[in-house]
Amino acid sequence: MIGVVGGGIAGLSAAYRLKQRGHDVRVFEASDDLGGLAATYETAGDPIEKFYHHLSKSEETIVDLAEDLGLGDAVEWHVGKNAYYVDGVVHPMDKPWEILSFPHWSLYDKFRLGMLTLDIDVRGGVPKFDTYERLEDFEDVPVEEFAREHTTQNVYETFFEPLLDAKFGSRKGDVSAAWLLGRIKFRGERDLLNGEILGYFDGGFGRLLDALVDAVGRENIETGTRVTDIETSDGRVSSLTATDGADSTNHDVDSVVVATMPDVLEGLTGYACDIDFQGTVCSVISMEESLLDTYWLNIADDAPFGALIEHTNFVSTERYGGEHLLYVARYIQDESEDVWQQTDDEVAETWFSGIETLFPQFDRDAVNWIRTARNPRTAPVYERGYLDMVVPYDLGDAVADGLYYAGMASRAQYPERSLNGGVVAGFECADRIDGRETGIEQPNTPASESAD
Repeated sequence: MIGVVGGGIAGLSAAYRLKQRGHDVRVFEASDDLGGLAATYETAGDPIEKFYHHLSKSEETIVDLAEDLGLGDAVEWHVGKNAYYVDGVVHPMDKPWEILSFPHWSLYDKFRLGMLTLDIDVRGGVPKFDTYERLEDFEDVPVEEFAREHTTQNVYETFFEPLLDAKFGSRKGDVSAAWLLGRIKFRGERDLLNGEILGYFDGGFGRLLDALVDAVGRENIETGTRVTDIETSDGRVSSLTATDGADSTNHDVDSVVVATMPDVLEGLTGYACDIDFQGTVCSVISMEESLLDTYWLNIADDAPFGALIEHTNFVSTERYGGEHLLYVARYIQDESEDVWQQTDDEVAETWFSGIETLFPQFDRDAVNWIRTARNPRTAPVYERGYLDMVVPYDLGDAVADGLYYAGMASRAQYPERSLNGGVVAGFECADRIDGRETGIEQPNTPASESAD
């Protein structure tokens, strides 16, 4: 049997791939719910994810998985409109003429930023098309230094700095330029007349999770069951111990895929990971009326949140029984921060007050409900030297043969963590297990994931 620790999308993807290849698999999930960060709330219509999700056109593996599971027709592509709130004004930032009319940038500012997004280095006056090919070349470059040098001082101060503040807070000075460059590359296809094309599932990402569970077999998944030990014998994993809170059971295993956060990996095996993670406080607000004219609003303002994301300006309100659904979120670098310590009612008051400051027309009486989720480790801090700290898929050399890692500290979750990255990591571990048994072993850093 192959044991999979973690019932999020990475663990379920690994289990699915292994089942496809004829392996006996059992998934152990410590919580009562499957899906991890893709877990959902109920609405008046379709479920809504507790933490916001969408797909970029560059994320192909998860789309292929949906096709394999018979959900190809459920993947829909919509325009995800973006805007930027600066000095009390919402500036749409999708169409070329909207970007050109942004009043806080000169024509030269816009030219330099535009060239960077097109992967063209115009420093020195001679365009170069190969400067940004390798993310590794910028791993040790501070993001602030990079943004100033490759665009302009004004673009950094009016655009990149507020976004970095919202994303990384007090840790922004540690962030690598490779993350920013990779994030630009990560973005997908754009409709030049409308904006970025983003994907979502008809019915939500829960449909993909349900299909994975069905394909793996519910009888092969144990929820409310925590793996407490992984044992080795003669340098190879031999068994794992799982408890449901009342009884502990020992399972003989041929291999184990740990598809959780690296602190769990360390607790089970002693393998330490130096990557730091940040948390998120994220609320979904159901409203009778729309607040914004855009999907994603970045905030360059002294607000208690970094962005407002009106999901139903991306997916029709008809899917949710007419509810207008707004995400309000803030990244947390330290659990001592006020928002993390607040009760749900206090978080609601913080969000409502912040929204009222930006949008005085906001009507609290038009709010149907608000639900808040917290997670202390929703995203890595992509600091300088990050690639040297990722956990290998195959931990045979570092710990014991037969031990594999598919969690958020894997190479697949760089330069940005995503559900697609979870699928990739799960598949990579499954392919290595299957390849080991068939004599076709995979490298620990496949060419398909090397930074480009």
